Amino acid sequence: MDPSTAFVLAGGGSFGAVQVGMLRALAARGVRPDMVVGASVGAINGAYFAGAPDDEGVTRLAELWCGLRRSEVFPLAWQGVLGLMGTRNFAIDPSGLRRLLENHLPYERLEQARVPVHVVATDLISGGTVRLSEGPVVDAVLASCAIPAVFPAVKLGERYLIDGAVASNTPISVAVELGAARIIVLPTGYACAIPGPPKSAVASALHAVTLLIAHQLLLEFKQYHTHTEIVTVPPLCPLETSPYDFAHARALIERAAAQTEHWLDRGGLTRKWMPGALQTHTH
Repeated sequence: MDPSTAFVLAGGGSFGAVQVGMLRALAARGVRPDMVVGASVGAINGAYFAGAPDDEGVTRLAELWCGLRRSEVFPLAWQGVLGLMGTRNFAIDPSGLRRLLENHLPYERLEQARVPVHVVATDLISGGTVRLSEGPVVDAVLASCAIPAVFPAVKLGERYLIDGAVASNTPISVAVELGAARIIVLPTGYACAIPGPPKSAVASALHAVTLLIAHQLLLEFKQYHTHTEIVTVPPLCPLETSPYDFAHARALIERAAAQTEHWLDRGGLTRKWMPGALQTHTH
């Protein structure tokens, strides 16, 4: 592979399970990155994979996803009730997600990863993209996952940071700035076949973020595809579940792994086009 290949992992809530299937297929074929760039749930998967970038590591990541419950990631406690009442600026207590990361990420600082990893967040005040490449990995990933109004901003140094999806959903631009000559994007896709609007505030926020990510990916591809080689692993389509629903992780992983294997068999790594599943469409 090219000596400057980057895996870029986008956000997408519980659809992060799709990326695990993609990683499993890529790792099984010996496709390895020289750097990993992740935002939002892509920062979780990216940080984990960067610490264990092999078949065994992906297997452990899959087991983790298959055991996840919504209550572990989005525990709506009293702080959340206060947030919904307007007395706090967030709805979900982040302690469950912090505990999950502390218990499972295989290293403590970003610079300790086996593959260089870069976590993308957004400066809450300026709106600018912030790249985190060193320091506590849990704090960096929490900042990248801090969906506005859902989780609280994370203060690192003098900056208040929120979800990387706000400024750079699929951080292709960061990988380009880091000098990647080849970028392999692992998107999560979006719920293109749900029967109606999401029924809760958090589910609505997550669905909106996944739509934003898909649109931003298209824009970034158009902006940067002449600067560097960009290959996008096709996301699943149709998707009928919600990015707020963690009950289908195993099925999403298996489906994504099979689809990615088929894509690889058909020369997917040579296809420099944007999958139709990320473009506006209906079922």
